Amino acid sequence: MTSDFTYPTHYDVLIVGAGHAGVEAALAAARLGARTALLTQNLDTIAQMSCNPAIGGLAKGNMVREIDALGGGMGLNTDATAIQFRMLNATKGPSVRSPRAQADKKAYQFRMKWVLENTPNLELHQGNVAEILVENDKVVGLRTNLGIHFRCRAIVISAGTFMRGLLHVGMRNAVGGRMGDAMSTVSDSLRDLGFEVQRFKTGTPCRLNGRSIDFSRCERQDGDTPPAFFSYMTDTIGRDPGELFTLNRWADPAFHVEQMPCWITHTSPQTHDIIRANLHQSPMYAGVIEGIGPRYCPSIEDKVVRFAEKGSHQLFLEPEGRHSNEYYINGVSTSLPYEVQYAFIRSIPALEQAEIIRPGYAVEYDFCPPTQLYPTMETKRVEHLYFAGQINGTSGYEEAAGQGLIAGLNAALKLSGKPAYIPSRTTSYLGVMVDDLVTKGVTEPYRMFTSRAEYRLLLRQDNCDLRLSPEAAELGFIGPERKRRTEEKAAALAEAHAMAALIVHEGVHLEKWFRRTESDWRLLPEELRAKFSPVIWDLLEIDLKYAGYLVRQQDMITRTSKMEHRILPDWIDYASVRGLKKEAQQKLMSIRPQTLGQAGRIQGVTPADVALLTVILEKGRPEASAAEVG
Repeated sequence: MTSDFTYPTHYDVLIVGAGHAGVEAALAAARLGARTALLTQNLDTIAQMSCNPAIGGLAKGNMVREIDALGGGMGLNTDATAIQFRMLNATKGPSVRSPRAQADKKAYQFRMKWVLENTPNLELHQGNVAEILVENDKVVGLRTNLGIHFRCRAIVISAGTFMRGLLHVGMRNAVGGRMGDAMSTVSDSLRDLGFEVQRFKTGTPCRLNGRSIDFSRCERQDGDTPPAFFSYMTDTIGRDPGELFTLNRWADPAFHVEQMPCWITHTSPQTHDIIRANLHQSPMYAGVIEGIGPRYCPSIEDKVVRFAEKGSHQLFLEPEGRHSNEYYINGVSTSLPYEVQYAFIRSIPALEQAEIIRPGYAVEYDFCPPTQLYPTMETKRVEHLYFAGQINGTSGYEEAAGQGLIAGLNAALKLSGKPAYIPSRTTSYLGVMVDDLVTKGVTEPYRMFTSRAEYRLLLRQDNCDLRLSPEAAELGFIGPERKRRTEEKAAALAEAHAMAALIVHEGVHLEKWFRRTESDWRLLPEELRAKFSPVIWDLLEIDLKYAGYLVRQQDMITRTSKMEHRILPDWIDYASVRGLKKEAQQKLMSIRPQTLGQAGRIQGVTPADVALLTVILEKGRPEASAAEVG
């Protein structure tokens, strides 16, 4: 019998999984100086876009810019490899505008792999985890299915949809976390450690050969000019002499890259007839799939059933790369049998001769309810064990990347004895997401929406660096150039505000002029416009035009900040607090909120319950949690 082998290097942080969460976790830990390793089943699929070849979107684009402002890698990698840029809701209010980009799928992967390979303090390994090794409720390492033991002080699990993944195409199924890839059994080890594990499901559309699509029958959708970048450091792309992907070096005005168009078509009544006639062959409708799927991103089967009155549904044909003819068909996620997919795809205008390259499928997978986590993404059950991404019941590249960044940061910070970094829901969408997950849990795959943020007018896509880069600078996570740029931008905006309070235009001070609905900084005299960049003018106009709303939101934050910062000590015995409803007791005991503000956001905890907890805090001693309250 072959004995196990212990890898010689003892790591500080070990990341399991190299999707978007794992990549950001590895970069974050390594850049903070932790000796880091990234372990993945397949080094050729690092940062793979398993579904849509796009980054960003409503609220999601805000998060990508927040990740970039904190020093993460997703935004810069997207800008370097994108093939189309768009600002969604550009004509609507500033709180709902958000950037989105189509990426060259393979270029995105290869460049991110190159970034990881060239990051100091970071090593890459290929392998499949068999067991998480724990001693005295603290992580000490892991064992792979080949018997290799990796020793480490902290682990971040970011296994995506691979934990006991099961793929469905019609009534046929196969194990795997993604078509063509193996599954992971790491959730078995987590169950053995006492973690609660549940099942979710997601799906993806089929892919088509672009040469078989009749684009003349589609509506063309071009990108924006100039492009709406994600990163505040896009002009640095290509500075490194080893940089392989300089396709989008827009900083050079003489350099031009043509953006690729997307295309729009629609399903037909015949499409819906074919789908309705074959619902009995859908594993979801036949009861084969047990996991709960994302309500906000329904399959084409769901759309046809739930919106029976609609004669057609819009579809987007999105190129997967500059050097590929493969197209992603956004809007027809399905798990119907291959022959049914073939039939309904060919009933769609412009796709009558379409060649299916890859079939659509559904995937069921294990996840761990995120109320088992602290806001640092560390698990409550095992010290120095962190979860990030779809293991927490989320859905989406951007949500995963944000969690990975926070988990990697906190793993490295804790090992170095420094205070944790917990993003606030008052200053970032990342904070909203983390607070939602650990406080409310999930009943379906979690996706970020602007409606989840109470202060979304403050959390715009255009001010992420001003909100978060100073925090990243304090953590030592961003370099001096980014820090300097942020400080200069903040100073320029402050100068613009001071000028607007002094300069008179059309009979009123500029700050009052901007409050008029029709006012636009582009209508100002040229000599005035030349004082600041368009970026500063845009920020100033929003600040002044929406000043009343911004002040109200800031006042709300101030009023609630006292509750948010009042710590709930571990000695409180919620089961003994007289006056708390049974539901509130159970939720408080399960989640163990860290602050009074977090307790107030738990579903089932009422303002009256929070008032009781306030009395306990004012008593200030353990005895108050029992006999003296009620």
